[in-house]
Amino acid sequence: MKKLFLGIMLIVASLATKAQSIHGEAITEQGAIPATELATKLETKEEMPAKVTGVVESVCKAAGCWMKVKTADGQTMRVTFKDYGFFVPKDIAGKTVVFEGVAKVKTTSVAMLKHYAEDGGKSKEEIAKITQPEKAIGFVATGVIVK
Repeated sequence: MKKLFLGIMLIVASLATKAQSIHGEAITEQGAIPATELATKLETKEEMPAKVTGVVESVCKAAGCWMKVKTADGQTMRVTFKDYGFFVPKDIAGKTVVFEGVAKVKTTSVAMLKHYAEDGGKSKEEIAKITQPEKAIGFVATGVIVK
């Protein structure tokens, strides 16, 4: 009986370590490119459909309504969710994610950057330092897998 109990506990523990959650549309990991390669793939386009994998750097502290994913050279890419139709858990910083949707080169206004900084829990001093719009790759995801 002890061996049966121990065996069941080992199975449950191994399943728990491989647990992942899906948010938004159901997607798979197959065909995802590393976030570090997205800029190269997008090089001559203003936007393109993509499936990307990367590590979450930060998440909206207000509701999980966006996340920043690490890209090349210590940069990050903001990932938002189509039509605010879903959110991700607020405690996934450092976790690997796979997300699918549309990558776009866009300019984010100072007002929106300040809003994002506020949602991200930045101090008033840090928010006040935001004075220029930012041109960067953004991503609108239709589905996210949190590993």
